[in-house]
Amino acid sequence: VQLQTSGGGLVQAGGSLRLSCAVSGRTSSMYDMGWFRQAPGKEREFVAAISWSGDKAYYADSVKGRFTISRDNAKNTVYLQMNSLKPEDTAVYYCARKGSSGPGYYPNQYNYWGQGTLVTVSS
Repeated sequence: VQLQTSGGGLVQAGGSLRLSCAVSGRTSSMYDMGWFRQAPGKEREFVAAISWSGDKAYYADSVKGRFTISRDNAKNTVYLQMNSLKPEDTAVYYCARKGSSGPGYYPNQYNYWGQGTLVTVSS
C-alpha cells in the first residue's frame, strides 16, 4: 500500500490550500483515513479523520470550522481542504490509513503513512 500526498505549498495567512492523498497498491476503500501534521520541533498531531464511508468526520479543535476532510472512494483519494490558514498551521502534513477502530486521534492507530507535504503559511 502506498500513499502519495500532494498539494502543499506557500500561502499567505487567510488563504486556502487543498491537500490530496492518493492510495495505491493493494487497496480497499473500506478503511478510515486521517491527516496529521508535524511542525518543526513538535510532535505529530492529529488534524482530521474520516470514516471509510465518508459519513463521519473528526477534527482537531484547532482546525474545526476551517478545514474539511473528504474522500472519493472511486478514486482512492482523500482530501483536506484548508481555509483561513494561519501561520500556526505551518507544518508537514501527512495522510495515513487507519488500521484500528475508533475515531483515530492517535498516530499509533494508523499503519500506513504518506511521505508528507509541506504547508507554509506566511503572516
